[in-house]
Amino acid sequence: MNRFDIIVIGGGHAGIEAALASARLGKKTCLLTLSIENIGKMPCNPSVGGPAKGIVVREIDALGGQMPITADRTALQFKMLNSAKGPGVRALRVQSDKIAYMKMMQDVCLHQENLTVVEGMAVRMDTEHGKVKSVTLSDGTVISSEIIILTTGTYMAGVNMISDEVKEGGPDLEKTTADLSASLREAGLRTFRLKTGTPPRVLTRSIDFSKTRLEPGTDAFLRFSETTEKIRPFSEQVPCYMTYTTPETHEIIMNNLHRSSMYSGVVKGVGPRYCPSIEDKLVRFSDKPRHLLFLEPESLSMDTTYVQGFSTSLPRDVQEAMTHTLPGFEHCVIKKYAYAIEYDAIDPIQMKPSLENKLIENLFTAGQVNGTSGYEEAAGQGLMAGINACRKLDGKEPFVFGRDEAYIGVLIDDLTTKGTKEPYRLLTSRAEFRLLLRHDNAEQRLIEKGREAGLISDARYEAYQKKAADLERLESHLKETVFSLDDPAVHAYLSEAGYESEEHRGVNGAELVKRPGVLTGRLLECIGEEADPMLAEKCDIDLKYEGYINKARREAAKLQAMEMIRLGTDFDYDAVDNLSLEGRAKLKEYKPATMGQASRISGVNPADLAVLAIAMKQKQ
Repeated sequence: MNRFDIIVIGGGHAGIEAALASARLGKKTCLLTLSIENIGKMPCNPSVGGPAKGIVVREIDALGGQMPITADRTALQFKMLNSAKGPGVRALRVQSDKIAYMKMMQDVCLHQENLTVVEGMAVRMDTEHGKVKSVTLSDGTVISSEIIILTTGTYMAGVNMISDEVKEGGPDLEKTTADLSASLREAGLRTFRLKTGTPPRVLTRSIDFSKTRLEPGTDAFLRFSETTEKIRPFSEQVPCYMTYTTPETHEIIMNNLHRSSMYSGVVKGVGPRYCPSIEDKLVRFSDKPRHLLFLEPESLSMDTTYVQGFSTSLPRDVQEAMTHTLPGFEHCVIKKYAYAIEYDAIDPIQMKPSLENKLIENLFTAGQVNGTSGYEEAAGQGLMAGINACRKLDGKEPFVFGRDEAYIGVLIDDLTTKGTKEPYRLLTSRAEFRLLLRHDNAEQRLIEKGREAGLISDARYEAYQKKAADLERLESHLKETVFSLDDPAVHAYLSEAGYESEEHRGVNGAELVKRPGVLTGRLLECIGEEADPMLAEKCDIDLKYEGYINKARREAAKLQAMEMIRLGTDFDYDAVDNLSLEGRAKLKEYKPATMGQASRISGVNPADLAVLAIAMKQKQ
């Protein structure tokens, strides 16, 4: 019998981060995957990052994960989204070379010390006395371990659908099994069906891009990982394009709506609200005359374009007709048809904030199996599951991030306190403290945790300390430097920024930077000084938004006070008088870890919280 400290089931984005974290922390780890060649596969969009999700990738970097490094190394295009808006919503997105990304992830996993990659299909999770014991494979092999991390993505009881054509399989009809999720249900876990889908892939050379709109990247040094020193030069980055649906597109889709898997009754699971199929968009947003589509290259080694926003489960002949109505696609050749996929997921309410299951000890779950969508959400969960699995083996308290500490904290808190009935997608609007959870300060927020976990090297930490010291010196220098408004260069710059009539006096540099339109780098140039562009931008944000940031921190402190009051999963709510019927039922079902978590459960009202607080004081 094979024995490991930790088994990770699934070689997707969650599984990679969980397995690498475990192995790098010295645990004998098994990464069990259906196919080594599919480790790191991007079955949907060929990109990493985006609103909120890009900040998650930055957080993964601060904690010592792999996704940001690989994303930087294999990117075809870098783009900062929402750059004209406030810093709380800015996020990096890269267009990825999906083949290069996958190959790099495979190489990293196959050469990682303490990590053994095993090809095989898990068909049963074996438990004993409410605790995981081993995994049984389809060939009868049994692999035992102290902890199992389940990251099966969309591969549990997967079903592919094109119209009424239904075939068992994971993405691209890869192998799937219904036995594993059946064994989880036998062990007492609740599962439910979810649905997602992909758009058609079109031969790039068959598209007339002159009828579409160019979408270039951002001409700046951008990166997910602070360890990245070189990126693809802007002149060599691959462009994306935009096009729109037409009235003809809509007519074809609506006339064939009854042939869609979604609307013919074939689909049983719930689809994603924020990334719906094109037919779902037309039904839900019938007032929209057209819908935006992004054309994204998949790889330098492939002649295919991903039609983002055009997911469908309509039959092939309808896909041909509707695709040819798009501007620039009149003579296009579809290389791979769109399809929908349905799969088993585990109700995330059954998880602790550490990602360990409440019902089965030493079972951790991460990624789409928890009801989420997106590579980034999966990778963030996988990293946390890997870290917390190791901490449990070492007898240490798990890492649980607050909603003011990380988007990863928001993600996991939403899953464990609210659950989900549809594929969950992380959005900036879900984070009430998003001004504290920015792209620029991810390292500042989380590198100490990454170091405590053991995934941040001494060299990386020393580099961070140097940057932090340089930033502090720059901000202090601005506060101590008085800029004369009589200085011709200063006066000219302020006039350019819109400040014409000024008293002839000296003004503190930090006060000047707080003004809209005045930037640290440009201001220092007026007196013949230079500043590192990234430090200058960070300084701009810290000074301009200082008041708002301090206000958010005060609000976060109130939440943290509630998070310090621990309830525990064994708290006896039946022994507490005067709880509402709904509140008692929800508290017993969700078993919140803290008062803060209890306050975010729908159905638990302020009166219930007051009663709980009194009960806690009496208990203490």
